[in-house]
Amino acid sequence: QEKSSRLSAALFGEDCEISHDQLYELLKYAALGKRHNATQPSWCRISHQSHLAGVVVIVLHEMSQLHFYKFYLQFRHLRKVFRHRFILTPSTNFFTSLYGEGANLKPQNTAQGLTSTGSECIPKNSDLQCDPIIRKYGIKTQGLTSYILTLEEQRKNDYPIKGSPGCKGYIYTECDQQRTDSSPLFGLDCEMCLTSKGNEVTRVSLVDAQGQCLLNELVKPESRVMNYRTRFSGVTKEMLLPVKTRLSDIQTRLKEMLPHDAVLVGHSLNADLQALEMIHPSVIDTSLLFARNEGRRFKLKFLAKAVLGKEIQCEQKLGHDPAEDARAALELAQFFIEQGPAKVAELNLEMLLTTEKLAEDSQNKAALQPQRCRIQKQLNEPPHLSKPCFLDCLQVTGQKPVLLGRQGLDSSGLCQSNLSTSNKQILQRALEDVPLSTFSIIQFSLGPEYIASHLLALCEQVRSKLTDMLTIYAGPFEEGFCLHSVKKEFGRCGPIQSLTMVPETYQPYVCIHYEVLEAAQLAVESLNGAEVAGSCIKVQRPVTAAMLDCDDLIKELELDVENEGVIYVAGLKKSLTEMDLQEEFSQLKDLETLFLPKDLQSGKHRNCCFLKFQESQSAADALEVINGWTLKGSKLRSRNALASGHLWRWIWQMNHSNGKQGGHILYEKMEQLSDSEQDLRKKVKKLDHHIKKLYRSLQNNTLCVVLFPGMSSRHGAQPGLGLMAVKDDGGRSA
Repeated sequence: QEKSSRLSAALFGEDCEISHDQLYELLKYAALGKRHNATQPSWCRISHQSHLAGVVVIVLHEMSQLHFYKFYLQFRHLRKVFRHRFILTPSTNFFTSLYGEGANLKPQNTAQGLTSTGSECIPKNSDLQCDPIIRKYGIKTQGLTSYILTLEEQRKNDYPIKGSPGCKGYIYTECDQQRTDSSPLFGLDCEMCLTSKGNEVTRVSLVDAQGQCLLNELVKPESRVMNYRTRFSGVTKEMLLPVKTRLSDIQTRLKEMLPHDAVLVGHSLNADLQALEMIHPSVIDTSLLFARNEGRRFKLKFLAKAVLGKEIQCEQKLGHDPAEDARAALELAQFFIEQGPAKVAELNLEMLLTTEKLAEDSQNKAALQPQRCRIQKQLNEPPHLSKPCFLDCLQVTGQKPVLLGRQGLDSSGLCQSNLSTSNKQILQRALEDVPLSTFSIIQFSLGPEYIASHLLALCEQVRSKLTDMLTIYAGPFEEGFCLHSVKKEFGRCGPIQSLTMVPETYQPYVCIHYEVLEAAQLAVESLNGAEVAGSCIKVQRPVTAAMLDCDDLIKELELDVENEGVIYVAGLKKSLTEMDLQEEFSQLKDLETLFLPKDLQSGKHRNCCFLKFQESQSAADALEVINGWTLKGSKLRSRNALASGHLWRWIWQMNHSNGKQGGHILYEKMEQLSDSEQDLRKKVKKLDHHIKKLYRSLQNNTLCVVLFPGMSSRHGAQPGLGLMAVKDDGGRSA
């Protein structure tokens, strides 16, 4: 059964705010994989990246997190499919921050655009004919015997050969059995020191085809050591003092360990065999396998990073690890044999090496300018380090990216893309072109008439509605009631931002403003009709036109795929630490993550937490257990989560930002917005339908990322929002 790619991320609290560098990190790895000098992102994880069918990025031009929650009910598809969400900081050059600088995207004619067809994804054979790898091995994939060095190649590259005058006294492995494409591969690497005799072995490593280390021994040289070469070998005088193993012992062990049809793999393996004073008839040398022009050779460190995505021979380590080097050489040979010369040639290693050297030169130049760096730091402008455009790497391997956008969006950065006049046209092109490409960026827009001019009013509407949803009124109470008792009882539902008396009513009422949505909802559900401070009270939210759909909104938030398997727990004592809670809740089945919110200014923990479970049923079972549970003398209350991830953080920021922006301009803009509200809702609903249609057309195992880029204006910055999922067989996210 084919493996499915999966996306996992723990986006709670501070971890849910993602920078553009982190987003670039994700898209680069998803597009190129570990074999193309990219690494697994630090903030989330893609399992089985090589099984991804493609990457699709949908950008909603000049829209922000504000728009997603203003039109939350209209974005039905987005909230039901995209499980993973994060806050995205606004960027002045959004598309460059997405895929890097220096894109060399070759423009095509208007009819064709920057799209690719099935035949275009694979470079023509004629384009590869001048590659040294193709010239040496041809295009077809072959078995391992095709890459074993011939006797002439061994002689030319200074390999020890049986019967050769310079190999007198060398030990022959006696592995004379006929080699086949099923013969076992073994990786071999040695570290040497300089002695009065020349190069002598100080450490030997042998790994099998599965990467298991069979031998990793220190060896005491026979002659006096002149230079331990510790910087490269990692071997010191102190390490060799207790060692009894000699070269003859290693020769015997290797001879015994290798089967008669063994094929040895190494990088410049001739030097290792010469130092071992051993002769082996069948070898694959990765320094020659990955052929270059004019007899030059790639270093093992570069090949491991560019082809395998592995960092070896790191500067932090003392010397090389021969087992690590042997394993890297072996995996390189296995990759070459499995993928074939054409796939290796498509990696365009020469270009990657040039790019790497340019990046190193750039960093070296930056290091030589400390004064400039200090000045920039004083100006609060850190030195700019450009990110290489990974779309160029895709084009080099024949995988032309699809870039589709809308005309008139001058700031889009998609100047070389195929621009259309409407979202419908963009969708039609995307349905045709996206399934044929491995990387696509599709840009939709509501239109400039609906965005910039209404931002301030939109912000005030959302802020006002959130405030109302976080607010409850409770009463009536008896004259002279105990306010402290009321605060204590309602505080068991969650953190309270403010509690005030309502002066306008005949009987005493209180207004309570909570910090989290779940607390306000819990108060309505559990305390309405209850006896508090000696009175049977009613608990309700403010009644306004904007709040008429509050119950629908709460229900949809509860069903939101992001909140699936997540519950909210309140009534915790503030003295309890995260470790205490982990211990207390450890008995709950399938508990995956515990998130303890804290005040983003003081850093103090609140009296509530969120628990995320692997299965929805486990969350439902936990709710039954926790409700009424007494923990350290405090009675707990819980319910399904409404705003467990990025929304919790955004609500806190909205709650603690400056007050309402008044003035006649705001009222005029709100009136204008009200006039076009229905039309705008229809457009958002249609946009959501476009995304749904495009998502359904994607192949299974496609990573889809939807981005609300965020906005910066004279009225302030609005953070963006990212939603991501890997499409599975059911059309849902994985």
